Order: sequence, then structure tokens, then C-alpha cells
Amino acid sequence: MILKVENVTKMFGGLIAVNDVTFEVQEGEIFGVIGPNGAGKTTLFNVISGVYFPERGKVFFKGEDITKIPPFKRARLGIARTHQIVKPLNELTVLENVMVGACFGKVNVGLKEAAQIAEDVLRTVKLDDKAEVLAGKLNVPQKKRLELARALASKPEIILLDEVLAGLNPSEVDEMLEVILDIKNQGITILMIEHLMHAIMKVSDRIVVLDYGKKIAEGTPQEVANDPKVIEAYLGDPELALKLVKKEGTA
Repeated sequence: MILKVENVTKMFGGLIAVNDVTFEVQEGEIFGVIGPNGAGKTTLFNVISGVYFPERGKVFFKGEDITKIPPFKRARLGIARTHQIVKPLNELTVLENVMVGACFGKVNVGLKEAAQIAEDVLRTVKLDDKAEVLAGKLNVPQKKRLELARALASKPEIILLDEVLAGLNPSEVDEMLEVILDIKNQGITILMIEHLMHAIMKVSDRIVVLDYGKKIAEGTPQEVANDPKVIEAYLGDPELALKLVKKEGTA
């Protein structure tokens, strides 16, 4: 086990955004997080990454209680994340953006080593041909890859991906899924929020489902897609659920 979320509750005033959520993520797996809009998925990521501290519950990383540790210290431990809304440093080149991730990640590195790390990561996400382009000139799919590259450059042991497939066309989705599986093959654990159901069903080892801040299901993609509570709350259609599991040979 690399990550454990234990009875986590996060509130904003009287609104309970995450309600007593518990799950464990095993080292080396892709763990999907799904649920309707407003289910608390990104808030949960913000608790895991240290943006928010929970009102109740704990977060453990490799057995260490990190519940009250700030984000920069979590990055040093080996936790990285991407964001739904990409925010590159527009006046820096693509390479320089990724170097920032290397400099403020798990290992302290100088600029020369950071540049080498950035070059390697850009090849991984297939953005090396844009290394000298200003980040502000990239299109949306390229900025998604840059966001991922910057997180990868921090040399994480676990990476939290928040809707990295949003806004991509089908061929771009397939390319990004190849990158995600390549990251997994490098031994990096992945925690992944995604609304594109056939994609997250295809790559996830296990999935947790949130609804109104509460966990309503957890299991393999097939178990989740066939869970009556998930069908009622999210998928809506039993036939659709079955198709999602079978699509792309995931059954």
C-alpha cells in the first residue's frame, strides 16, 4: 500500500464536499476516481495533495501520516499532481516549465540536471519537439501534456491526474492513454479522476465511485460498472454499464 485515505471528511461552511471516505491505493496500480459533477473528486485530490486539510480523518503515504503536511513537503515525499485547468508559465519555454517541476520535486537538483530530466520527460509525453516553444503558444492538448510532464519531472512515486483527457479528441485520448500506461510501466502509481468512462474503465486496475461526497462503490471496473448503486447514481443505464466494461476489450 502506497496511499491510504481514512475516514476523510472535508467541509466548506455547511457543505460536506467529502464525507467519511476511506480507500487504499496499492503501489504500481492505476486507481480511478469517478462520480457525477460535484461528487467531491477534486476536493478529495486537494486533500491528498495538501491544498486542503480535512475536518476529520487522515491521509497516509507509505505508512506516514501526512494529513497536516503542506503541499511542498508532499512533493518532496514523492506526491505530484496535475490540475483540471492547466496553468503553464506562459513566458517560459516548454523545457523551462518542466525544469521547474524537476527543481521543486522529490530530489533537489541543479539546473543542468533539471534540464536533462526535463528532456527525458518531454520524450515520454511526446512533446520533445516543442521544447523551445513558449508554453503560452501551445494548444490545449499540448498544454495537457506539459502539465503532465511538469508533474513527472518531480520524480514522483504517485501522481494524481485530474481529468487529463478532458477536451481531447478520440485520437488524442488514445495517445494520452498510451502515455499513462507508459508511466505505470515505469513503476509510478497513478490516481486518476476522469469523466471519460470508457477510457478510465480501460486503464484502471480498481475504481472508487463518489456521489455527493460519499463513497458508494469500490472494485474492479467490471464490479463497479455492474454495481446497482453506481448504475443508479452515475451510469444510469445497465446496458451502458455493460458496454463500458466490454469496450476496448476490458471485460
